[in-house]
Amino acid sequence: MDTKQLIDTVQMNCHISDARHAGNYTLCVYLLKMREFFRWEQRLPFGNKLSTDDIGSWLTAREALWNEVEDHDYHTISIDGQQLDPFESEQINTTLAEHELVYSGGLGVKNKPHFFIAELDNKATMKEYNIYISGREFARDLTSPPAMSHGRNIYIRRESFRRMIWEHTDQWRWNKAENAMARAIRCYDFDTDLEGSLDAMTDNELDAAVLHEIGEIQAGESLEGWHQMMDDISFTKAEIMARAVRDHFADTLHTLPTLIADDNHASIHFYFANLTNMRKHLFPSLMQAYHDWCEHQDIDIIASKVDSALGHWKQLSQQMLALHQMDAQTCSVRIEALVDDNHL
Repeated sequence: MDTKQLIDTVQMNCHISDARHAGNYTLCVYLLKMREFFRWEQRLPFGNKLSTDDIGSWLTAREALWNEVEDHDYHTISIDGQQLDPFESEQINTTLAEHELVYSGGLGVKNKPHFFIAELDNKATMKEYNIYISGREFARDLTSPPAMSHGRNIYIRRESFRRMIWEHTDQWRWNKAENAMARAIRCYDFDTDLEGSLDAMTDNELDAAVLHEIGEIQAGESLEGWHQMMDDISFTKAEIMARAVRDHFADTLHTLPTLIADDNHASIHFYFANLTNMRKHLFPSLMQAYHDWCEHQDIDIIASKVDSALGHWKQLSQQMLALHQMDAQTCSVRIEALVDDNHL
């Protein structure tokens, strides 16, 4: 197998995806993502201060490349004489198994394709789920989701997780607010051992990520037609709401009950530190339960809220699907109104 050619092909598909979708981000988010993408591509340590001149030249060249490839078709993946569709992750990984590599090609937020290829650190089976843990990444796009699932295959990207944790902890240092991220950071020794703490936090959060992905799959089993609905409401507020509702369904179904049962305080703090604004907006009582737990140290406060909320998020997910089935073309406005009336 020509490994270099394979990596170059995957990276080109990443460039094509970025060229088509980089405009989805606000300017501030875009520049932050590009800064860390530059750090990854140049293999620079997290502690290194980045040169504005170097980033500026690289950014100009990258945007010029995107202009060239934006209208290109995604390239097929050539492995051992086989030509495979770049979204056929399962077939590609079957072929790559003997080469100790792992690949993924799938759709994320706003239908942005995400591709990556990396060292395969470990493959495990948990019940009926195949879990791929990747190490060093050889090709990736601007946004590198640390965890994804396709069917019953779960992809956990250790390098992307470590980088995401670095970005969050680095941002927290700008103002050092007393919040969930501060409490998560205090569970480790970031002040005197940055690299060791990043490794320890990454290992802990990899387990939590697996829990969320399993919850996503389990939630999806009762939501037939969900992916078609998401295609039809792309680029609307309803899409953001629907993702938040399904995440709450998955997490009250599996993620949070397991973290609570394991008494994993570090991951619970990190979980709440990374809730999106939409998820907080839709589930304010969960945030209140978290604050009450921090004050009283009684985990049953969160447990009881999670248990009572599961049915709410499951039913709301199914109601959104029903609205989509009634009228796929104009359902987004009705979905927005439905979710707005069902905060918890």
